[in-house]
Amino acid sequence: MPKYLFQASYTTAGVQGLRKEGGSGRKAVVERAIKSVGGSLEAFYFAFGATDAFVIADMPDNATAAALSLIVSAAGGANVSTTVLMTPEEMDAATKKTADFTPPGG
Repeated sequence: MPKYLFQASYTTAGVQGLRKEGGSGRKAVVERAIKSVGGSLEAFYFAFGATDAFVIADMPDNATAAALSLIVSAAGGANVSTTVLMTPEEMDAATKKTADFTPPGG
């Protein structure tokens, strides 16, 4: 199953909700949402800085990962960005592929 990194930055409303529910409460909500679309939570971390939460999850496909990101963002508590993660073995396979490509000016 493909793996994704979700990065969330809380809005003011999201911070208020986090303060009310606590970190464990938000993790439970996120895990339930991921499971509801057929995925599984691997890791959930809060952080300092521009990104408030990092979530790593296995999801059925890109469309499902995008849907979850859109649903969370549309709710207004956080802005979410999603990154597709690759294993070293997937990168090995990618390095063996070729394409007919000419670089700019080439």
